[in-house]
Amino acid sequence: MIKTGCNLLLASTSLFAVATPAWAQSAPATENAADVIIVQARRRDEDVQDVPAVIDTVTSEEIAKLNIRDFKEVQTLVPGLELTTESNGVGGSAKMRGVNFDVNASGFNSTVEFYMNDAPIVAGIVLQQMFDIGQIEVQRGPQGTLRGRASPSGSITVASRKPDLYTVGGTVDMTANDIGTQNIKAALNLPVIEGIAAIRVAGVWDENEDNRVKPLDTSYGGRDPFARTRAGRVSGLIQPTDWLRFEGVYQHMQRNAVGYDQVASFSEVNPDAAPSPVYIDTSDRRTDQVEPRRIKQVYNIYNWRAEANLAGQTLIYQGQHYTQNVHASTSLDSAVVFPGDTIFQATHTRTKSTSHEVRLQNQERLFGMVDYVVGFFDQKNDAPTDLLRSTAVRLPLLFGGGLATAVTTPIGRFGGNHEQSIFGNLTLHVTDSTEVSGGLRHIDYNSENTLVVGGNTVSTDGQDAKKWIYTGSIKQNITPNLMVYASTGSSWRPGINVVGDFNILPSATEKSFTNLPAETSKSYEVGFKSTLMGGRMRFNVTGYHQKFKNYPYRVSNGVYYVNTVADRNSAGQVTGIHQEVGQFNFVGAVPVEVNGVEGDLSFDISDRWTMGLLASYSLGKIKNGTVPCNDLNGDGVPDNVLSAPSLAQLQAAVGSENLATCQVTQRSAFQPPFSATLQSEYSLPISNRFDGYLRGLVTYNGKSQSDPTNIYDNVGDYALVNLYAGIRDPKGMWEVSLYAKNLFEVEKALSRTSPLSTSYQQLGFGGFGPNGPILTGPTAATTTSTYTGITMTPPREFGLNVRFSFGSR
Repeated sequence: MIKTGCNLLLASTSLFAVATPAWAQSAPATENAADVIIVQARRRDEDVQDVPAVIDTVTSEEIAKLNIRDFKEVQTLVPGLELTTESNGVGGSAKMRGVNFDVNASGFNSTVEFYMNDAPIVAGIVLQQMFDIGQIEVQRGPQGTLRGRASPSGSITVASRKPDLYTVGGTVDMTANDIGTQNIKAALNLPVIEGIAAIRVAGVWDENEDNRVKPLDTSYGGRDPFARTRAGRVSGLIQPTDWLRFEGVYQHMQRNAVGYDQVASFSEVNPDAAPSPVYIDTSDRRTDQVEPRRIKQVYNIYNWRAEANLAGQTLIYQGQHYTQNVHASTSLDSAVVFPGDTIFQATHTRTKSTSHEVRLQNQERLFGMVDYVVGFFDQKNDAPTDLLRSTAVRLPLLFGGGLATAVTTPIGRFGGNHEQSIFGNLTLHVTDSTEVSGGLRHIDYNSENTLVVGGNTVSTDGQDAKKWIYTGSIKQNITPNLMVYASTGSSWRPGINVVGDFNILPSATEKSFTNLPAETSKSYEVGFKSTLMGGRMRFNVTGYHQKFKNYPYRVSNGVYYVNTVADRNSAGQVTGIHQEVGQFNFVGAVPVEVNGVEGDLSFDISDRWTMGLLASYSLGKIKNGTVPCNDLNGDGVPDNVLSAPSLAQLQAAVGSENLATCQVTQRSAFQPPFSATLQSEYSLPISNRFDGYLRGLVTYNGKSQSDPTNIYDNVGDYALVNLYAGIRDPKGMWEVSLYAKNLFEVEKALSRTSPLSTSYQQLGFGGFGPNGPILTGPTAATTTSTYTGITMTPPREFGLNVRFSFGSR
C-alpha cells in the first residue's frame, strides 16, 4: 500500500514537471502583502501587530509547508496550546493558559471556543483532518464581547478558502509516509459569472494506522489499527454589486476507525509492582486488549453569510447548522478478565446545533475616531446520547472463572440548551497613538437534561441563568514601531451536568460532583508589541493574571465510588439491586488562579533565511478547593491508589456518601507550564526554474505533573524535531519535499493512569444439589491489571509530499 502511494506521488511529480510552464503564466496569490499578517480578532481586518492582544496565526502557507494533515498538529506551532480528541470519538478539547477542558465534563461550554467561518462549532468536528484552510487564528485570554460565546481562555477561528470571482484555479497536495499514511487533498475554483459568482470544491482522502497501537493477542479476531477519513466541501460566493455579498458552505466528513488504547506494564515505573504476563514498555506501542474500539463519525456543516455595505456601515448575518453522528463501541474489560467475550459500552451520540448572529459595524470610522460593533447572537444545541452498558457476571473460579452472562443496561441522556445574547464593542481612537476599547455582552442561557437508566428517570436537571461579561483595553503607540497595552476582561460558563455516573442511588455529595454551579473568571493583562530593524524583526511579550471561581476540575484518574445498579434477568426485568465498586472521573467546582507570560520573536535574517521563536509559561493552581478523591485512610489527603479497593473497604471509608472528598491546593492543569516552538527556513536558487530549501521545526515541552495524586505519571522535558528539504517553483506553483517528523524518535509517555481494573459480579459456589452445582451471590468484585493506560509522543515518520497549483489556487 505504501509503495503504491509513493509510486503515485512520483508519477504525479513527473507529470507535473512537464505541465509546469503552462501554469506558471498565472501570477501566484499571496497570503498577505509585505509579510503583514491580517487578522479578524476584532471583527475587522487589522495588522496583527496593531491588536492589543496575543494572537497566534497559522496561515495556509504554513499548513502546506509543514505538512499539517491533522488539526491537532497546530499545537506544534502554538506553545501552551494542547489539542486532543476523546478516545470514544464523541468530542475533543483545547487546553490553554493553565486550565484543562474535558468535553465529558463541560460539553458545549469549552474553555477555548472554536469557530468555523465565523460561527461557533464543537472541537470534535474541527479536530479532524484539515483541508483547504485559509487561516487559523488562536486568540488568548477571555473572549465573548466580540464573537459568539464567552470563553475564559481563548478562541480558535478557522477560515476555509473562499472562492475567487475572477480566475480559474486549483491545487493538489499528496503525501505518503513509511508508517501507513496516504493523504490526498485537492481544490478547484471556478468563476461561474466572472466578477459576480464563483464556486470552490475541495476535499480530502486520508488513510492511516490510527495511533499505531497493536494488540499482543490477535487470536480473538483483533485486527491492526486503522482509520480512514473522507471529506468534501463546496463553497459558493455571489457578489451582484459592490455593496452586497452572499456566501454559502456545505461540508461533509466521514471517519471510520478501529483502534486500541495503549498500555504499559506498571513495573516500567514501579519496580515493586507485580510483573506482567508479557512485559510491555512505552516504546512497544502495544496493548493487552483483545477487543478494539470501533468508531464511526459523520459530520455535516451548513454555513451561510450575507453582508451589505451601506452609508459607510456594514450589516452582517452569519448562520450555521451542523450535525454530528457518532457510533462508538468500547471495551469495559480493561483488566482483560474475559478475553474474547464482549463486555462493552456502545455509544450513539446525535448532536444538532444551529446558530445565528446579526451584527452592525462601521466600515468607515465615525467622526474620524470611533469604531463600533453591535449585535445579537442565538444558538440552540441538542445532543441526545444513547448507551448500552454491559455488566459481567463471572462464574466461580472452581468452574474456570469465565463469563456466566453479561447484563446489558440501556442508558439515555437527553436534553439541550439555548443561549441568546446581545453584545457591543466600542473603540475610541483618542489620538493617532492612543486607543481605548471596551465591550459588553449580556447572556441569557437555559438548559434541560434528563438521565434515564434502564427505562427509569434517575435525574432531571437544568438551569436558567443571565449574566453580563465585559472586556476593556487601552493601547499606546510609543513610537510607530512600539505599542504597549493593558487589558482586562471577565468570562462566564454555565454550570455543567457531568455524564458518566449512572448510579441509581447517588448521594448528595456525589450529585455535587456531577451538577456544578456556573463558573466566573476575571483576567488582567499587560504587554507590548514591537517592530525592529526596518520591519525585519518583531518582538512581542505579554503577562497575565486570571482568577476563576467554580472552575470545573475533572480528576484525571478515576475516583472509586459505591455504585448501585439494578439486577436483571434474561428478559431484562429488574429483579433487585446490588452495590459494586465503580470508577469515574468526577468533577469539582474549585477556585483557581493562573499566572503566565507569553512571547514571540520573528526575524528575517536575510532575504532567504527566516526564523521564528514562540514561548509560553502558564501556571494554574487550585487554591484550597474541594475535589472528589480516593481517600481510603480518611486523612483528607488524596491517596495514590495502586489497585481497586474491595466493596467492603470502600464502604468503610466513604459511608453513605458513596465517595470521598479532599481539600487540595495543587496545579489545575496537566500540560507542562513551559513550552516553546522554534521554526526556521533557508532557501537558495538552484536554477532559474526552481529553488531549494531546508526547513526545521522544533517543539519543546518542559516538565509536567499530569496528576498530582499519581506519583508515576510525571513527564520529563522533551523536544520533537521535524525537518523538511525540497525544491519548489520560485512563484510557488509547485513543491516537492522529503520530510521527517520526530526525527530523533523521541518516545515518551505523556500520561499514565493507575493500574487498569475491571468490575464485575462474582458468583459463588454453594456445593452440589440434586440438580447440579448451587451458585450463590452474586457479589461485587474487581480485578486489577498489571498494566496502566498511557499515551505517548507521536511516532517518527519519513514521508514524501508533492504539491502543485495553477491559477487562483
